[in-house]
Amino acid sequence: MTKILLLEDDEVLSESLIELLESENFDITHVKNGQEAIDITYENRFDIFLFDVNVPLIDGFELLKSLRESGDKTPTIFLTALDDIASLAKGFEVGADDYIKKPFDFDELLIRIKALLKKRYNTYQKEINVDNFRFVIEKEELYLKNDFIALPPYELKLTHLFFKNLDKTLTKEYISEEIGNDKEISYGSLRVHINKLRKIGLPITTVKGIGYRLAQS
Repeated sequence: MTKILLLEDDEVLSESLIELLESENFDITHVKNGQEAIDITYENRFDIFLFDVNVPLIDGFELLKSLRESGDKTPTIFLTALDDIASLAKGFEVGADDYIKKPFDFDELLIRIKALLKKRYNTYQKEINVDNFRFVIEKEELYLKNDFIALPPYELKLTHLFFKNLDKTLTKEYISEEIGNDKEISYGSLRVHINKLRKIGLPITTVKGIGYRLAQS
């Protein structure tokens, strides 16, 4: 499930956004100020950030600038009432991927979120196909032909990671860091999880001395 961090201090708008996004099966974490946002990103990984700009303690621009400087590349959309060119320019300068002005249409926001999800997977298609497997990007679900495959949490994280980096060799260190959620995952445990994915048929190959790779035939 796609995890979104929402930074918004307007309670009415926050409630509406959370209801909308949860109805689309997104997992929403809501914070009301920039400091809360920074604290929670230390402990959790997110797929998308939705940041208001004029929020208490640390504004959205400074927040994203700090996150980018720390190496956080999470796709980010600014939601803001600021509509001048200077603010727009600053938003992209500090690392935003998109910028939507308030008031906005909820359907437009969904379109922009789904476009960013596709960008994360380096495709403009709705799904990625590998052999007989289909990975549906918007829902982040795996199918064997038309049959949905329910995966335990770690195997699901691995599946996301491999499809997002299709045809790329991923080091064991990188995989462990990405799926561990700040908890150490031993290489032995990683091998067990990968073998479980191989048993359902995913063509994950071992790159000796480096890591693993999911490649199209």
